[in-house]
Amino acid sequence: MPENSTPIPLIEVTGLTKKVSDASGELTILNDVHFTVHSGATVALVGASGSGKSTLLGLLAGLDLPSSGRVLINGTDLYALDEDGRAALRKSHLGFVFQSFQLLSHLTALENVMLPLELRADPDARHKAEQMLGRVGLAQRLRHYPKFLSGGEQQRVALARAFVTAPPLLLADEPTGSLDAVTGEAIIDLMFALNREQKSTLVLVTHDASIAARCERTLTIAAGKLVADSVQAVAI
Repeated sequence: MPENSTPIPLIEVTGLTKKVSDASGELTILNDVHFTVHSGATVALVGASGSGKSTLLGLLAGLDLPSSGRVLINGTDLYALDEDGRAALRKSHLGFVFQSFQLLSHLTALENVMLPLELRADPDARHKAEQMLGRVGLAQRLRHYPKFLSGGEQQRVALARAFVTAPPLLLADEPTGSLDAVTGEAIIDLMFALNREQKSTLVLVTHDASIAARCERTLTIAAGKLVADSVQAVAI
């Protein structure tokens, strides 16, 4: 890269707007949102319930279509791709952690973590999944189905699944929302530790100010608009 060139942002959002219609008329969920995120950043999306944060996260992942605007992931225009193209980009670039875990109930912990690797036809899927489950403290629970795991254990499986492919970008939607305070704190500690180890970029939705404070940057959404963009020093 030439000395004076500027690195391409990992995420570039321009004029992102999402509107839906119901019986009462048109509702604007996101309104002309702009921001960029560079590789390695940790970013919290905060705001009141219904402010549009989770919708924004879904649009960053290409799981929903905007009414207007663009999302570029590592320079690729997400919405210039068709559905298969967006799925391929997610497979190569993104990991997800959801509030409700989103584990497949008919698969064991090991099989859930192997799945994204198998979708890539990774010949070492089993070994990598076993290693990652060991890293999150579940080496003895490989063959357990989700219904036999506690909420904290299920979220550890979800973290292992998200990080096992070493994605450049991790998106997390209220990752501790279904957990008690003690378990949630342990999960957050683990998520940030894995993020540092893999040097990935993290964008997370949270209502918890203490979790947001652990991120280098906070984007505040209110009534669908980006109303604040603050940077804070973070202790490692």
